[in-house]
Amino acid sequence: MKTAIALLSLLCLPFCSPSCSAQLLAGTGRVEISEKSVPQNDPLYVKALVLKQGDETVVLITLDAVSIGGIGYVPDSWLSAVRTSLQQTLGIPPLRVFANASHCHGVVCRDVLERTVEAVTAAWKSLQPVQAGSGVGQEVRIMENRRLQLADGSEADVRRAYSMPWDDEVTGIGPVDPEIGLLQLNRLDGTPLAVVYNFACHPIHGVPSGVSTADFPGYASAVIEETLGHGVLAFFVQGCAGDINPVTYKDVSTPHDCEPFGNMLGLNVLRGLRTISTFSADAPLRSRNRTLQLPRAADYADRIRAIEAEQLRMLAQLKGTNINFRTFVPLYIQHSLNPEHPGYYSHRYMLDERLGRTDMKQLDAENRASLNAYVENIRTMEKLTKLQTNLNLLKMHQKRTEAAGDTPLLAEVGGLRVGDFVLATFPGEVTVQIGLNIKQASPHRLTFVAGYTNGYIWYTPTAQQRSNTGYAQEDCDSIVAPQWQQLFEDAVAELLKEL
Repeated sequence: MKTAIALLSLLCLPFCSPSCSAQLLAGTGRVEISEKSVPQNDPLYVKALVLKQGDETVVLITLDAVSIGGIGYVPDSWLSAVRTSLQQTLGIPPLRVFANASHCHGVVCRDVLERTVEAVTAAWKSLQPVQAGSGVGQEVRIMENRRLQLADGSEADVRRAYSMPWDDEVTGIGPVDPEIGLLQLNRLDGTPLAVVYNFACHPIHGVPSGVSTADFPGYASAVIEETLGHGVLAFFVQGCAGDINPVTYKDVSTPHDCEPFGNMLGLNVLRGLRTISTFSADAPLRSRNRTLQLPRAADYADRIRAIEAEQLRMLAQLKGTNINFRTFVPLYIQHSLNPEHPGYYSHRYMLDERLGRTDMKQLDAENRASLNAYVENIRTMEKLTKLQTNLNLLKMHQKRTEAAGDTPLLAEVGGLRVGDFVLATFPGEVTVQIGLNIKQASPHRLTFVAGYTNGYIWYTPTAQQRSNTGYAQEDCDSIVAPQWQQLFEDAVAELLKEL
């Protein structure tokens, strides 16, 4: 009888529905990666989440670092070396390793490779049965789109590298993505083991002291971990933050402090987690990874010539004046306080009028003309500064592209699914509209997008942004042709169908 039951069970296995998935296992690990030779405000971490279900194993690594290779302190060889090490020691397939950089600008230690492997190994050794639940939170207060639409049809960006456009030039702002993508993994006793949260915003606000920091993701994760307890680890996964800044990024009246932003984000993660009502021990685990060849930018020379021509045009507009900065400031204040009588009290003008004199009015007119010319020179100077900064970016990437020759520009497009939580990944600094497009087109209800993953290929703006005649960082600090966007969105659409 027992033999018959066992045989019947074996015969039924091939016909088991997807809901009969194996038990989901998860383990976590964390190792500090702060560079101790420089001052630091708070620790930087590499965190590892290992997920396993049957023969499927996926590793999610998050780093408090500016990027995975390319720029910053994590070398280009890091991802390949981590994958090789994990394959040799734990048997994890290389393309099942996903590594996301928060894009904070903290200083990472030199042995980040060894510490990453240590974190993943600890997570592997702590694998245990879990239940998975997913959901969405909302945060609208801490970020803004840094691309400003201008009256001439172009766009400018908000950077500390150059001045803001003047208020009378700005006609609109771009979108943001308020969603916080949430994945919660609980032990079978209901206590939380891990929280993965995806959100889009540059973590570049910093701290008052100006020293190394994990920025707002570090504070947000601390809020989540301290509140939930039970040794839970919070994994921040950076979204499509290419054109998303922390709000008040250009404020000069108060010290820059990312801690309130982190606290607000962390609290809204916790609020979102409370809305997750369904947890499953057999939530399907799936991952995909494919290499996409992207078209390299081929218009550097044209854009460089256009900027240089614009610079010459602006230089020709500069006007000589009778004043310098020392005399400009008091004159500007005087003419702003009382445009009708800027030179002295009003009774002096009354006396001149009684005597038939126009000395004060004549002087005011001359000074007003000088002030107007000086202000226009300032506006021109600010625009020249922005153009020169972005011209330097174009020239840098022109040299890199020429050096690359015929080498194809390859980028990993990844996909990860845990239950209803679906995450698409890409190595570029993806601008937010692309992430919104992918979410809207996805067949999955809970779809989220992460840039800064499995490599770094600089900014990847929309095709429209890439053709901007105002010249902003996102479209100048870029190595892709405008056609890249459609190729990427099409590749993600196919990948999401497989998940």
